[in-house]
Amino acid sequence: MRAPADRNSGAKSGARNPDGTFAPGNPGKPRGSRHRATQATLALLDGEAEALTRKAVEMALAGDSAALRVCLERIAPPRKDAPVEFALPVMASAQDATTAAAAILTAVANAELTPAEGSHVMALVDAYRRTLEATELETRIIALEQRK
Repeated sequence: MRAPADRNSGAKSGARNPDGTFAPGNPGKPRGSRHRATQATLALLDGEAEALTRKAVEMALAGDSAALRVCLERIAPPRKDAPVEFALPVMASAQDATTAAAAILTAVANAELTPAEGSHVMALVDAYRRTLEATELETRIIALEQRK
């Protein structure tokens, strides 16, 4: 009869650091590996995709609402977002971000944009402003270095 394993020792010796965290070299499950149930399901479905798809389409055409929903979701998935149109001033310098931000806030206030759309557009303006600032700083640094 074997002695019971120490609860804190882990399956492998040195599997944990003294503070209880996992030690390096214990990556867990390999990337891309699949659960046995998933592997079994895929093996059963292998080669049957066309027949299953045909059956789903037939059921949808016969009036099965669940099959119809599945088919329609594959044909035209729900949109995650949609393009928005409103007047946004041109941003040629980082200082123009203030004008752009004001235009976005005005569009949200006038219900031309939803608050979520305004937030997304504002994030784009902010990212562009940071890019412009970096470009302006680079230009100024190059000019200072050339003067020396």
